[in-house]
Amino acid sequence: MEAVVAVLESEGVDTVFGIPGAAILPLYAALQHSSIRHITVRHEEGGTHAADGWARVTGNVGVCIGTSGPAGTNMITGLYTALADSIPMICITGQAVSSKLHQEAFQAVDIVEIARPVTKWAVQLKEPAQAPWVFREAFRIARSGRPGPVLIDLPVDVQRGLCLYDRELDAPLPVEAPKPLPKAVRKAMDLLEEARRPIILAGGGVIVGEAWDELRALAEHLQVPVQVTLMGKGAFPEDHPLFAGMAGIQTQTRWGNAAFLASDLVLAVGARFGDRHTGDLDVYRRGRTFVHVDIEPTQIGRVFEPDLGIVGHARPVLAELRDEARRRGGPREPGKWVSKVADLRRTMLRRDDFEDVPIKPPRVFKEINEYFGRDTTFVTAIGLYQIWSGQFQTTFLPRRYLVCGQAGPLGWEVPAAMGVKLAHPERQVVAVVGDYSFQFLMEEVAVAAQYRIPFVIVMINNEYLGLIRQAELPYGMNYAVDLHYGEGGIDHVKAMEAFGCPARRVELPGDIQDALAWASAEAARERLPVLVEVMVEREANAAMGPSLEAIKEFEPLPELITADWSD
Repeated sequence: MEAVVAVLESEGVDTVFGIPGAAILPLYAALQHSSIRHITVRHEEGGTHAADGWARVTGNVGVCIGTSGPAGTNMITGLYTALADSIPMICITGQAVSSKLHQEAFQAVDIVEIARPVTKWAVQLKEPAQAPWVFREAFRIARSGRPGPVLIDLPVDVQRGLCLYDRELDAPLPVEAPKPLPKAVRKAMDLLEEARRPIILAGGGVIVGEAWDELRALAEHLQVPVQVTLMGKGAFPEDHPLFAGMAGIQTQTRWGNAAFLASDLVLAVGARFGDRHTGDLDVYRRGRTFVHVDIEPTQIGRVFEPDLGIVGHARPVLAELRDEARRRGGPREPGKWVSKVADLRRTMLRRDDFEDVPIKPPRVFKEINEYFGRDTTFVTAIGLYQIWSGQFQTTFLPRRYLVCGQAGPLGWEVPAAMGVKLAHPERQVVAVVGDYSFQFLMEEVAVAAQYRIPFVIVMINNEYLGLIRQAELPYGMNYAVDLHYGEGGIDHVKAMEAFGCPARRVELPGDIQDALAWASAEAARERLPVLVEVMVEREANAAMGPSLEAIKEFEPLPELITADWSD
């Protein structure tokens, strides 16, 4: 286990999250003599989400540790979340003695088989001599290709073994960043030049691949508008003249949907065409040429077949596209298409300045946008508040907007915010939560209080289970399931105070800004998480629709498509 800890240190891991137990104590014994900081969480799922948050903002591999049995099964949701969102993470579990695994020993479960569908690699260590090399390979796999999680199971007798290892003679294994074929790059540029209304779609792969500079250089040289997916928020600054919004059925901008539907070519980089982004594929694809760039070959054609597929790491692909564009001519001037996208942005913004009481959710995000600085890191999860966030919240820098995209586990925000703050203590960190999601893993507030991890929690509370109730309506269920939530629920302010943390409830829109300022000051002064609970309109909808609905809202769209786009 001393060799394992040496590998963790050399791989750049300075913080791990976990809960000790009998079957993992040899690893903990080695950890105590290392430079690695250990954060003891209250639930192993919380530990995985904290490691996830740490990984998303550092770009390194997050690590979560637990003992045998239920510790590993508690990690499964976190492993699934990391796999779905391409987050590199290693979960380490203890295990019963090897000779007892077939005898139903205490807390002995085949966690490798359980974890296999939600990991890139799940392995049980069989021999002490394998320890440093299995961990080296785990880091390589977690980082390679489409990044993702690995689980390593450690029988306690193997942990106690000896191996020959010289840390001075070892180093991290290389990770390949595959480059695109030159002829594929040239073909993509041909298609871009032939298009009259092209857009670039930046997915989460641009963030994971740290390709945001290359993306901006290409877009500015060609003067091509850029859209982002939910996972790609921050890949392109949202106040840039070429920013073209976000298309989708829930987390979207109206003007982004209109711009997408008016486009004739989509260069999608590191985007997996998730169903909440595409909606109805017939509507999504109609009249558009698609170029799909992805580091994982099997992603291309998984949802639909593009006109051109390019396998490669986002950064070298965008860099070579930029270089090819420069070889073909100097920087272009903005044309009619760029001007029209700017018009859509100016004329199709959603209103957010409501003075209503109860507070309308858009007003909360208006105050969030105005109060917090560009460098603030936001963490949010799943529900109506995630949809409102996607519709209204602005992001300007990469790795500053973190969201559990595909898996959508409730409770993700608080532990993930802890991981972010521990990775970047100098940053302002804000977790935007729903009242129901907060209660899933609110015990992790105790961890943040214990370790003095300060961040602001903004709760959007409609006391309603709003997304569940709204989702029932199209099916005519009429609340067929008895949803007793909101009647006599918990007092979140008192719950925070029970953890020793400040909290304030807001019921008037004019008080939101002052509450945010108070929370930021209290978090910095007390070194604690601080809650601002905003009571919002109970029946507020999030504009959910079956497909890209902008075509119904935007009557001039046919004229856009048939207009003369020659500059």
